[in-house]
Amino acid sequence: MAYQALYRVWRPQDFIDVVGQEHVTKTLQNALLQQKISHAYLFSGPRGTGKTSAAKILAKAINCERSPVSEPCNECAACLGITNGTIPDVLEFDAASNSRVEEMRDVLDKVKFAPTAVNYKVYIIDEVHMLSISAFNALLKTLEEPPKHVIFILATTEPHKIPLTIISRCQRFDFRRITAGAIVNRMKLIVEETGVDCEERALQMIARAADGGMRDALSLLDQAISYSEDRVTVEDALTVTGSVSQGFLNRLANAFQASDVASGLAALDELLYHGKDPARFIEDFILFYRDMLLFKTAPNLEESLERVMLDDEFRMMAEAIPIEQIYQLIDHLNKTQQEMRWTNHPRIFLEVAVVKLCQMEAKQTTQPQSGDIGQLIARIDQLESELQHLKANGVAAAQHDAPPQPQKPSQRTSRKGFQPAVGRINEVLKQATKSDLNLIKANWGEMRANLMKSHAALLNEAEPAAASDTAFILKFKHEMLCQMAMDKSDFLEAVTAALYKLTGKRFLLLGVPEEQWAAIRENFLNSHHGEEGMDSGTKKEEEPHILEAKKLFGAEFVEIID
Repeated sequence: MAYQALYRVWRPQDFIDVVGQEHVTKTLQNALLQQKISHAYLFSGPRGTGKTSAAKILAKAINCERSPVSEPCNECAACLGITNGTIPDVLEFDAASNSRVEEMRDVLDKVKFAPTAVNYKVYIIDEVHMLSISAFNALLKTLEEPPKHVIFILATTEPHKIPLTIISRCQRFDFRRITAGAIVNRMKLIVEETGVDCEERALQMIARAADGGMRDALSLLDQAISYSEDRVTVEDALTVTGSVSQGFLNRLANAFQASDVASGLAALDELLYHGKDPARFIEDFILFYRDMLLFKTAPNLEESLERVMLDDEFRMMAEAIPIEQIYQLIDHLNKTQQEMRWTNHPRIFLEVAVVKLCQMEAKQTTQPQSGDIGQLIARIDQLESELQHLKANGVAAAQHDAPPQPQKPSQRTSRKGFQPAVGRINEVLKQATKSDLNLIKANWGEMRANLMKSHAALLNEAEPAAASDTAFILKFKHEMLCQMAMDKSDFLEAVTAALYKLTGKRFLLLGVPEEQWAAIRENFLNSHHGEEGMDSGTKKEEEPHILEAKKLFGAEFVEIID
């Protein structure tokens, strides 16, 4: 007889053999004993978790000659015939290769006929999500009113692709990923029965690479047995699964810790030389540090570790690396993994990541020690005391004795920095009115709400100072913010457009820092008071307190009432 793969030889024949799905098998067993069988079931879950096997076991248990039973006897003619596939009343239909409506109708046309060899006709439709919309519509009517002698079992890995009208007519069972421990226990039973010599650590490596699927685990075990000579070792399992040995991960982690870029790159070259998959390597490395983090924070949860074995080298390394550093390592490796998904040259990203991680460690090792910190604190205290002394004596006295310098703001404009358009500002002040300024201020808040966050942030410490019918002056508290705002053409256009939508007027924005605005306004008032920007009934020679008020607040803000 030709050789059969392990996953076919050891396919579950009883509910007790379905590993890791006790929540499903127990429910089905109770329903069998109580004879509460539904007309349709939906088994969903990841690949290799026992969906089709459970469907066949359920078909045998329903038609077993000793029913009602919780487990099929696997001895009667019905059980043996269903196992061998010789009973036509139990049909396994592959929707992936028979997705057209014609093929589904050909199957459904035979539903109305009574079974010939067993009590119930069982239709197992695998990968049911692959059916076309027309095929689903053909199946829907039969599921709604099926004959009493027919049971449908639908199996799928993607239940979200199945119409809700189909799902609502089925009892749904969700199969879970099988834990690594359950997979290892099942493989131990298999190697003991087959007489294969296998290391337990090799089985653990295979179970972790299977990603929760028993069929994948048995396929990898079958491949490892063929690859090995007399005994399946950890190295055999690593070679078959493409994983990286823990010794290699320890070597790279030591290179990071010692800031040894050359050693890290040499280890990476050796890894790629042996044909390891870069994507699998980066995943193993993330799990390595993840397990190290769990070991440091919860050392009692050894069963939660997915990648490492708790040997002496790993324990010593975990004690030497602080938790904050592990967070940074995982973050850098995770970013590298995301970048590698969209490139044709993953090796470059791996090499850059190794260099970055080594340099990051080098920066951390140069941090000051506790003695140096104490000296720095003492030096800071000394400097603070000297600064307080200068403020109390020298600086205060110098400020008190220094004569006033009214030209200081104008000198700031002559330095290399922001220089406002003084000529345009003076033209705006000549034509400025209080109504135009109030119009802008009334819509200012709503205008800022309509801007992008980056544009609105530039207006946090700015306010309109004066406005005419065509332009307005925007006063900034800091010169740097004014420079940034006036250099951004998109910002100026956004503010102008937002005000135009709210007011119907297109205003020209003129920015000026607060310090320079005081000097510009004072110079304007000194040269234009009594000529422009004043009411027609105002006298040319005004009283001193009125002139002082205009100097302080601006002529456009002063209203004289008799």
